[in-house]
Amino acid sequence: MRSLIDIQQLSVEEIDELIALANDIIAHPDEYREKCKYKKLATLFFEPSTRTRLSFEAAMYELGGQVLGFSEAQSSSAAKGESVSDTVRVVSGYADIIAMRHPKEGAPLVASMAATVPVINAGDGGHLHPTQTLTDLLTISREKGRLSDLTIGVCGDLKFGRTVHSLIAAMARYKNMRFALISPEELKLPSYIKKEILQQQHIEYIQTTDLTAVMPELDILYMTRVQRERFFNEEDYLRLKDSYILTPEKLQNARADLSILHPLPRVNEISTAVDADPRACYFRQALYGKYIRMALILKLLEVA
Repeated sequence: MRSLIDIQQLSVEEIDELIALANDIIAHPDEYREKCKYKKLATLFFEPSTRTRLSFEAAMYELGGQVLGFSEAQSSSAAKGESVSDTVRVVSGYADIIAMRHPKEGAPLVASMAATVPVINAGDGGHLHPTQTLTDLLTISREKGRLSDLTIGVCGDLKFGRTVHSLIAAMARYKNMRFALISPEELKLPSYIKKEILQQQHIEYIQTTDLTAVMPELDILYMTRVQRERFFNEEDYLRLKDSYILTPEKLQNARADLSILHPLPRVNEISTAVDADPRACYFRQALYGKYIRMALILKLLEVA
């Protein structure tokens, strides 16, 4: 029995296998409609979510399985003080696999140690979000036809953005990667990520506050929102929240084959005027999330 808590648990070969399986599901959906018949997924979401929770549920339903769970801590026994360990021990008896989102970093790891079924980390605080990273990798692979020889610009909240941290860690393992780290000074990528991943692996990167200046160099632009829930100070949030807003004007010098990604939800960091641009991939990206989660469920349940 294996869980997925951190994208780093997966080898490049395993990631490539998941992407290949997701692509096969997209190409031949009818072949997978009963793969998880009589299997149950428990969605334990102690923190609000739309796309992640619904895509997990859609993934399981499209595999012929069933779903049970809760969508907020207040509707679970956590409101009575029950521990994560006790919750998953109980739920392990009801379901074949668990997807958990929790505001506390490390909670899904604790859950995986107590559970008797596979646990998938669906996001733990500002820490990790491995299935979003798999979604991003599938999107890049489908849009670009490769996961190497790319210049990726990550823009916005690089300090608290768990999707950015996981994406950099995953993409750093592919060949000839280059990163442009675009953020306000206050929201720069944590130094430990630069040191342990980028510098240690001799990956080229630049840090800048100017999105427009680096735009012509980018193959991928990964936008993120400035997250109110990660701030201790409301004044800091209000001052920085509109730091980077992507508009059609800012894309004038971008490559014709640029791919614009965003983990969503969007607030106002991408103008809705950009949605009609063929380079905007974020709604396709959200759909790809369902397919990669289908692939992951199949692998962890060992029915693929």
